[in-house]
Amino acid sequence: MADTVHIPADDLRDTMMDMGRRARLASAALAKAGVPGRTDAINAMTDALSAAEAKILSANQADLAGGREKGLSDAMMDRLALTPERVGAIADALRAVAELPDPVGSEIARWTVPSGLDIARVRTPLGVIGIIYEARPNVTADAAALCVRSGNAAILRAGSESLQSAIAIADALRAGLASVGLPEDAVQLVQTKDRAAVGHMLTGLDGNVDVIVPRGGKGLVARVQDEARVPVIGHLEGLCHTYVDGAADPQKAIDIVVNAKMRRTGICGSTETLLIDRAVADSLLPAIASALTDTGCSMKGDDASRALVANIEPATEEDWRTEYLAPIISVRVIDGVDGAIDHITTYGTSHTECIITEDAATAEKFLSDIDAGIVIHNASTQFADGGQFGMGAEIGIATGRIHARGPVGAEQLTIFKYVVRGTGQTRP
Repeated sequence: MADTVHIPADDLRDTMMDMGRRARLASAALAKAGVPGRTDAINAMTDALSAAEAKILSANQADLAGGREKGLSDAMMDRLALTPERVGAIADALRAVAELPDPVGSEIARWTVPSGLDIARVRTPLGVIGIIYEARPNVTADAAALCVRSGNAAILRAGSESLQSAIAIADALRAGLASVGLPEDAVQLVQTKDRAAVGHMLTGLDGNVDVIVPRGGKGLVARVQDEARVPVIGHLEGLCHTYVDGAADPQKAIDIVVNAKMRRTGICGSTETLLIDRAVADSLLPAIASALTDTGCSMKGDDASRALVANIEPATEEDWRTEYLAPIISVRVIDGVDGAIDHITTYGTSHTECIITEDAATAEKFLSDIDAGIVIHNASTQFADGGQFGMGAEIGIATGRIHARGPVGAEQLTIFKYVVRGTGQTRP
């Protein structure tokens, strides 16, 4: 694959349609490769990625220089940046995907009906998956590996900010596929920054794209959901909440809140709003706020929280709806678990929500009543990650209610078919 290219508008449609046709052919070969073939492919992709580390880091430096020129935020620059350690972590994630059970062909259920027919529901690949994402170079590798693991071909469209890095990573992955005799076109990367390429993907490329997965901010997700003519596995913003209950262990509350907000502020699992029970706000909020301040976090809060902590700035209605992706957190004092549930129901994005409490009944009420892809008891929201869930990696956190929800790994990139076995039955 070549460097970033400009494709004239008249030729772009033909180029994208050709990518779709080649992806369809590659998906068939990948599905037929079997478990050993797909495992060998991912291992070869990992080896090729590691061997290309210097090229990948050099390409990433070019992206970072472009990001500085554009004035990208610190959070975006952190998402964009690669280091030898981060490249190593990407390779580790691919190895983990290679070790995952291959979902293709596995039986979900099996039963016999009165007619004597034996019926099985069996996992099968989705086919060709279009993945549109922004300034996260690791998504190129994660998405490609998960698609290969699940027998799907991938058409990837990286954000312009990360395109040089994505090209270098995709080149390595394609070389790995070729080295084990599988078609390079199982992983294709759109190499133009022209936004019209996204529009072509959303049409389905003449029936050759089966599903679109957007991973990015509100604008990207909204465009995909508005324009897509194929099914979408949506990943909305991560407006995550951590609720400190009246029965919370104080030290757990401090440790979890600081980690949930400040471990990495630019990821979708970072807590953006802290809710605290009025019953313990007087005694516990100053300690949590002090720990947050010590790590460089600023706070915006309601009147009740500001009465307890002097350096909390006033929050606006918009703050409760804001995914900061920065060392900023909104703080609100509420009345018990019901108040927390009401706030999250009003402002949440169905991503990840956490309760800190030692009261088992309160925890179960929160976990049961909150409608989100991930609900957590007594642990940081930063665990909202496919790798941390034992899924090797993820394409994103699905926040919708159809097909997949939560981390989207290899299993979530399959559909099923019914395999019916008879002994000569005819229907009367």
